[in-house]
Amino acid sequence: MNVLSLFDGMSCGMIALDRLGIKVDNYYASEIDKYAIQVSQANYPDIIQVGDITKLDLSTLPKIDLVMGGSPCQGFSFAGKQLAFDDPRSALFFEFHKAISYLQPKYFLLENVRMKKEYLDIISEYMGVEPIFINSSLVSAQSRQRYYWTNIPGIEQPKERGIVLRDILEDQVGSEHYVGDKHKPVKQTERNARHLKQLDDKSLCMTASMYKGAGNNGMTLVPQHIGTAVDINGHDQIKRVYSPDGKSPTVTTCGGGNREPKVVSGAYRARSVDENGKRVAWKDTKPKQMLELRKDEKSNSVTSVQKDNVLTQDEVYWRKLTPLECERLQTVPDNYTNHVSNTQRYKMLGNGWTIEVIAHILQNMEIDNV
Repeated sequence: MNVLSLFDGMSCGMIALDRLGIKVDNYYASEIDKYAIQVSQANYPDIIQVGDITKLDLSTLPKIDLVMGGSPCQGFSFAGKQLAFDDPRSALFFEFHKAISYLQPKYFLLENVRMKKEYLDIISEYMGVEPIFINSSLVSAQSRQRYYWTNIPGIEQPKERGIVLRDILEDQVGSEHYVGDKHKPVKQTERNARHLKQLDDKSLCMTASMYKGAGNNGMTLVPQHIGTAVDINGHDQIKRVYSPDGKSPTVTTCGGGNREPKVVSGAYRARSVDENGKRVAWKDTKPKQMLELRKDEKSNSVTSVQKDNVLTQDEVYWRKLTPLECERLQTVPDNYTNHVSNTQRYKMLGNGWTIEVIAHILQNMEIDNV
């Protein structure tokens, strides 16, 4: 089959097709980010990069069987200014519609964020189908709520797999994921307490706008947010720390400034250095990041995380999730993005798809008839 992937990023669509064992004759990728293209080409060198969709001559393409893409969402998202189609990035949706109108593929798949009903209805009218709403938390350790417009038949909700953050965490994490050196806890105020959630709650979605310190992005699930990082500055949301026994927030484009998702942790694994400066044995080292845990409103006692490998009431810390762990949140193969800097890895993962959700949808295609 021939595939055209618009706003292709790091080629999540190709990962999903590959995971399903679907033979792809030609995969045409329209992308302009050089780092995403670098990762895509490193993993799938046969992908045909066709550049900017606004400059692509669709008549040069062969018969296309599947068009898919997640058009930029900044104008639609509840976390943004909601400019919708007045935002030139979100207006790129019309490039997607133009492509399927001209190419007439057998199948199409469009992904986008939660948005106002009026915008949702406009997209649905253009696409000719109603969207399917799926939360990635069903098949991953990440809460990520998205709409999917497709003419692929018979799509149902994926089965809950019960995956939590602890299932995707690395065993050994170096000191570079513990940042800052302040130890003074924040005050026990009503405002601070509002940001501390129950251990058995879901976490926030990691969104592409969270790196700006945006709000809760229209989430309906309560996050499994158990504490606040007291040693960093910025918007309250970037201080949120999540339990390893719950879901992660949505992977975002991060952008530095301690905006990466955070998880509770104990000691980290650091490596000793010999007289020649060579790193040798691993050892446990206490991190410096202090975590203010949730206060129980009834008993007025501080919550302790009672798990055998990390936390006690008296010694609780936090760390940011690693790029590898964010790959796992998006169900991307381990180290798929390790061809570029960590900053770019976080960014493209935040802009990417949850592979298992896309595979769940694409598996309903009738390949023999394509």
